Amino acid sequence: MADKRGREKGSSGVSQGHAELEQIARRVKMLDDRLDNLDSIVTTLVQRVMDKPLTIELTCPKCSQQIEINVTSSSRMRGGI
Repeated sequence: MADKRGREKGSSGVSQGHAELEQIARRVKMLDDRLDNLDSIVTTLVQRVMDKPLTIELTCPKCSQQIEINVTSSSRMRGGI
């Protein structure tokens, strides 16, 4: 009888381990998707900054203060002074 309980417990442990691995795989895929999105955003920003200056305005979630970030490139703009 003790052997039967041990086998049942072992099989549910395998099932639980499999479920945890699936959850970890889903989380890794979500992280990979987020990193791909972030990469796309950064690439777009860099391309835009190389063409002209960029201003990003953010609001601090804690103090609600407006934050302005100016990003410029070191390349000369065409047709400039």
